[in-house]
Amino acid sequence: MDEGDATGGGSAGGRHTRNSVQRRPRRSGPRLRFAAIDLGTNNCRLLIAAPQGRKVRIVDAFSRIVRLGEGLASSGVLSDAAMDRAIDALKVCAQKMAQRNVTHQRCIATQACRGAANGAEFLERVKSETGLTFDIIAPEEEARLAVAGCAELIDAEAEAALIFDIGGGSTELSWMKRGEGDRFELAAWTSMPFGVVSLSEKFDGENLTDDAYEDAVAQVRNALGAFGDPANLKTVFQEGRAHFLGTSGTVTSIAGVHLKLPKYRRDKVDGLWLTIHDARSVTARLSAMSQTARAQEPCIGPDRADLVVCGCAILDALSREWPVSRIRVADRGLREGLLADLAKQARKENRKRTRRKKRN
Repeated sequence: MDEGDATGGGSAGGRHTRNSVQRRPRRSGPRLRFAAIDLGTNNCRLLIAAPQGRKVRIVDAFSRIVRLGEGLASSGVLSDAAMDRAIDALKVCAQKMAQRNVTHQRCIATQACRGAANGAEFLERVKSETGLTFDIIAPEEEARLAVAGCAELIDAEAEAALIFDIGGGSTELSWMKRGEGDRFELAAWTSMPFGVVSLSEKFDGENLTDDAYEDAVAQVRNALGAFGDPANLKTVFQEGRAHFLGTSGTVTSIAGVHLKLPKYRRDKVDGLWLTIHDARSVTARLSAMSQTARAQEPCIGPDRADLVVCGCAILDALSREWPVSRIRVADRGLREGLLADLAKQARKENRKRTRRKKRN
């Protein structure tokens, strides 16, 4: 029931009277609101959520392509124009967080700020101009958060899964295997220095030829091959007892194009199953299109038109090295993992307050 509804109680004979109505006590302290910002090489994303039992309910969201890592591979630094774009987006995030009275927040920066010589300096500027404090997280934590945000979508009947997060400047991979009590546990992880922005700049994503596409696939696949089979799961994949779980703009774009959506819809994409044949068919269509035609696809748009085929190349390399027949699509990941951490932190704080009250 909502706060203030009648609960239990009653007069003799079981009849309720106005005086017998009990009301739930009002919550003490501020209403909890959690905010998570993921500032990546390509995107700036915000989610704001409220607790709902042991889960959270999304109350606001924001996403903007800022291309923070544009030109980073050749220059080694974040450009002035890229930093300005990111700060403009982060000002919107800060405004939304203030409007929603956020009580718990965490802001993370990934590959672009990790790899740039001026990454830390840029985040000091962010703090000065927006009030937001960012952590540059390690690839290991990036992989952990992606798993925390989407692992519930692993098929309960599978024996293993490979969770991939294709970013702008890196790709995080997490191999999951069935553990005790049919729960899935992290068996191995790695981070590859390949993302849609870095590959697009190297292989000319606007005019990616068939030969350049195969070169991109080979480069990613060589890195995968060098990593080997650290959790001894290759046979499970080869025998069809495992699947992919993708949490990135590449795989959600592929899903939207496959469904022929006139406008991107998370409710249609999140949790969708695709066959490898479906994904490769979309890749072939997108590769054959001009940059202008890809930009007109409603689930891609002009900001991603030069990036999406390079993302497809990374996915293609994964499926050639780790064969599967199906992929599950997750429109969730790092931010949801951050929100789960914040909700856990808030529950801990609440338990501490409760113990203090009891002692007093």
